[in-house]
Amino acid sequence: MLGEMAEDYYKSLDINRGASQAEIDKAYAKLARKFHPDVNPDDKNAKKKFQEIQAAYDVLKDPKKRELYDRYGSAFEQAAQGGGPRAGGTWSSNAGPEGFDFAQFFGGEAPGGFGDIFSQMRRRGGGPRRGRAAGGLAGADVTAQVEIPFNLAVSGGETQLTLQHESGETETLTVKIPAGIEDGKKLRLRGRGDPGLNGGPRGNLFVTVRVASHPYFTRRGDHLYVRLPLTLREAAEGAKVDVPTPQGTVSLRVPPGSSSGRKLRIKGHGVAVAGRPPGDLFAEVQIMIPPDLDESALANIREIDARWPMSPRRDVRW
Repeated sequence: MLGEMAEDYYKSLDINRGASQAEIDKAYAKLARKFHPDVNPDDKNAKKKFQEIQAAYDVLKDPKKRELYDRYGSAFEQAAQGGGPRAGGTWSSNAGPEGFDFAQFFGGEAPGGFGDIFSQMRRRGGGPRRGRAAGGLAGADVTAQVEIPFNLAVSGGETQLTLQHESGETETLTVKIPAGIEDGKKLRLRGRGDPGLNGGPRGNLFVTVRVASHPYFTRRGDHLYVRLPLTLREAAEGAKVDVPTPQGTVSLRVPPGSSSGRKLRIKGHGVAVAGRPPGDLFAEVQIMIPPDLDESALANIREIDARWPMSPRRDVRW
């Protein structure tokens, strides 16, 4: 029967008394990461809590010590005849308590001890493990997402991103957007992730770019497509109309008799990505009919329809 004790090691690790060894290891790793003094350098309470967590783990990780602790409570050290566990121990950013296998969390050997697993478990975004550098530990990589306008994705430029680190620090970054970036692509900003430990370098920031839709333009590969509204007269007689493009406004000749759906190509005015030829811009004709035609105008249209009969849906089949 567990006797009275100054502190309950199970409570220190926030686990039940019937917890398995795997649950004990997992609870220790989670709490040690949270209260590690390297993350809370000015918090005396965090350091004290970390020492309590480590002391509890020193006992509960050892089946024999745990059995004595469960039977005798705080008197388990005397019951062990001097063979009891360390009461408090000391912490180190480079090594964990004796006997803790950090490698089990990563499927292999963990070469750097506690500091390395601590850095790895804080990482967001995955990627290869960043280990010890220049006497310290590299900070965790961070992931973020930013949405940019359609025209910025095509032409390139800069956008602003506000980032909050795990430490609570908030900063606004300027992100350079390369011309022609596609939706879902990731940009890496070196040294803009979480701060390192013990003087180690900062991690990297990986930004996923989301491209907003455009009311008139769409993109397919390096080609752009734009809806080109025309009046009935422009479509019938032909016309020269101004069309906006990423390279500036161009004058496009619309052939006479252009129907809705006809695509007119403007060569080289699509998406221009460094290292490959620019795509083309395709302007798709859309004939706009005035919504308030009077009877005289409708009579003229009926006369045109009678003089030039067509079967526009002749080839439409299931």
